[in-house]
Amino acid sequence: MAKIAELKAREILDSRGIPTLETTVTLDDAKKATSSVPSGTSTGIHESVELRDGDASRYQGQGVLKAIENVNTVIKKNLLGLDPARQTDIDQLLVNLDATKNKSNLGSNAILSVSQAVCKAGALAFNLPVYEYLQKKYQLHKDSPAIPTPTFNVINGGKHGAGNLDFQEFLIIPSTRMTYSQALQTGVEIYHAIEKVLINHSAIHSVGIGGGFAPNLYKNADALELIIEAIRTTDYKYGEDVFLGLDVAASHFYKGGKYKIKDRKEPFSTKDFIDYYKDLNEQYRLYSLEDPLYEDDWKGWSELTREIGANTVIIGDDILTTNKERTLKGIEEKSCTGILAKPNQIGTISQAVEVISIAKDANWQIIVSHRSGETNDDFIADFAVGVGAHYAKFGAPARGERVAKYNRLLKIESEIAAKTTEQKSQSRKQNQQ
Repeated sequence: MAKIAELKAREILDSRGIPTLETTVTLDDAKKATSSVPSGTSTGIHESVELRDGDASRYQGQGVLKAIENVNTVIKKNLLGLDPARQTDIDQLLVNLDATKNKSNLGSNAILSVSQAVCKAGALAFNLPVYEYLQKKYQLHKDSPAIPTPTFNVINGGKHGAGNLDFQEFLIIPSTRMTYSQALQTGVEIYHAIEKVLINHSAIHSVGIGGGFAPNLYKNADALELIIEAIRTTDYKYGEDVFLGLDVAASHFYKGGKYKIKDRKEPFSTKDFIDYYKDLNEQYRLYSLEDPLYEDDWKGWSELTREIGANTVIIGDDILTTNKERTLKGIEEKSCTGILAKPNQIGTISQAVEVISIAKDANWQIIVSHRSGETNDDFIADFAVGVGAHYAKFGAPARGERVAKYNRLLKIESEIAAKTTEQKSQSRKQNQQ
């Protein structure tokens, strides 16, 4: 049984140049596990709360020295000597130490940095890769590990763009019949095709926070047309090899009970906006819609799911925030058919796993996601494989902090293939004996 011998956090920068935490767990056999945590730009009001210093003279108040101090004192004192494999017990201890509903005391960023590092340390103690450790530990899928289908954010709008579009992310989703490496190649080739189309149209082709392009388009639907135009310049067939998805992030343009977007002069009522989605869906055969309505409009979400949920995955992010109670409510009210799972929304690994388990039991689609403020830590890739996610959402196939995750999935894919080949070889040998 391994034991935690040391715990130490330090301040680093995320992909936006905003401070975050990197925490290292050292075991009594000198093995070390280090993990850094992401942060969101577009955050739901029901997410757990990050602890920021608020010192205007340093990083415009965004420093995390208080959170680091919490790791290096309060949390460390209570974790030394514990077995890192006791993930659920340690996570519950962290929740109890914080003693708030939204983790605002110690900070969800401090808590997750420890929870994530402990998870890596547990895998080290068993000499397992993190994805295999998670699979064996939580058994959320009985089959051998599989790589989730990647979903690529190729055009950025909303808070992730440059004030160019209302909708936050326009996604391409390769067919699930492809292997992961084939799906990655598809995403990359179409991403580059989009850049060429933008250049041909003399449109802006700089990128947003998530690596997707942030073009100067007249309306949101233009982005969908542009993507389809780009797909047609490749060997891939739209609606067969690749599909479209939207992360609308509708709460950010919901004002006074109405939705105001560039595509129409008059604001939409909830009913009108649902009708708009029905028309959009009929025209573009959208595979998924994420955060299509205001994050507390449970009735509207249920109505939209009734209307188009049979053919389009209605994904809850801000409405669910990887929160057990809100996920259970979403299941009861039939508000979604999929969940975007982000460990930093809830603050601990075991709580995120519990929510995913609940969503799986409801036959929802599981999409494990990065955040807009990322680091080069590729933990979330192992997490997605380990919990048996159907899809992985790590941004565009560009920018180092995004590509690190996609490259990690490539490595996991090769490891799984090698193990499968070895198992088949051993099985043949046994049959011959």
